Amino acid sequence: MRFITGLLGTLLFLAAAQGSVLAVGPGAFPAGSPLLTFDGLAGGTEVNGLVVSGVTFTVTVGGIPANHVVLIETANILLGPTNNITPPVIGGDSGSTLGVTLPIPATLFGYGFTILSTASVANATSISLFMDSTSVGSLSYSGVPDPVLTGGFAGIESTIPFDRAELTFNSVVASAFAADNITYSPVPEPATAPMVLAALALLCTVWRHRPQMLGHRSRR
Repeated sequence: MRFITGLLGTLLFLAAAQGSVLAVGPGAFPAGSPLLTFDGLAGGTEVNGLVVSGVTFTVTVGGIPANHVVLIETANILLGPTNNITPPVIGGDSGSTLGVTLPIPATLFGYGFTILSTASVANATSISLFMDSTSVGSLSYSGVPDPVLTGGFAGIESTIPFDRAELTFNSVVASAFAADNITYSPVPEPATAPMVLAALALLCTVWRHRPQMLGHRSRR
């Protein structure tokens, strides 16, 4: 069992080494993709540890878990509505990192955002993707007046699956952010079949040649 687990881990590592990410718009998400809107949650609800539709949210500041920094917001100047967010939303300190752990691996992830600015801002927000603790890739996104406060939609597609995203916001330009309409697209089941078959084929090949491998070792 350890051998099989290690083999599958190696295959996933090799796939990750050859993976890439690219920015996408809302139209890249298939119909029926999960969508989190935070409707029904009370203003002031703590986001660190919040679970919505199987998605777990965490908040850290400088790598340390933090409470009372990011909350469900229903009434402040960031709420809009803008073209990409509608209250209630997740909102708080731009110096924090918002972690989003998905209930199932995905290849697409996105969200609407706003930061406390009225100018066009490069690197307004960024997304870093992970499979467990392994980095998959990251991208940064510009924000523009949307229509007044700076914001937009940040979407990312990965050629390999991920199960966690870390979202950050430009804390140099803006002191606060808001996020809403978080969406993702789970890995289609047929897409996992080639990887499993490849793993099994490689396992059979290694097992078939195991006596020869052991013979070579014994003659050293």
